[in-house]
Amino acid sequence: MSKTIGIINGSLRKNSFSGSIADYVKNHGPEGYVFKIIDIGNLPLYNQDFDNEDLNEYTVFRNEVKNLDAVMFITPEHNRSIPAALKNALDIGSRPYGENVWSGKPGAVISQSPGGIGGFGANHHLRQVLAFLNVLTLAQPEAYIGSFHTLIDENGALNNEATKGFLDGFLAAFAAWIEKLS
Repeated sequence: MSKTIGIINGSLRKNSFSGSIADYVKNHGPEGYVFKIIDIGNLPLYNQDFDNEDLNEYTVFRNEVKNLDAVMFITPEHNRSIPAALKNALDIGSRPYGENVWSGKPGAVISQSPGGIGGFGANHHLRQVLAFLNVLTLAQPEAYIGSFHTLIDENGALNNEATKGFLDGFLAAFAAWIEKLS
């Protein structure tokens, strides 16, 4: 039986670098795993006032995450941290109190940036939030992909063989992590 892994892309930009990685992951995941991109772009800002209301966007998103076997976060770095849209999605999924849909799910983080350190700050800030939300995040290998703009073709598709090999190894390690936790 296959397992469904949600991909949360922290970037809302069309043709984003994180989107390029998400596309690669979706199409090159290990056998027995279905990778599904979960859209966070339509989520209203989290507001605790909505916790007791049936806000459709929140409900659909929370149910989608509940039905995942694991989750992979692919994110750019915004001002040495995670994008606001990603933090918003994490908050929505963790509320109302006691109904955290992230809790206990295996997780993994890939960060990227056009800079040389590959989104290190975003990666670690995200890990801090995920630890609090009880996402069982893969510790090793870590995935920071720097100078990403040099690794893609004119259409934004990943074309660097070394990076593809790295991502394939990362996906294999994530699959092993998921199996270990199952």
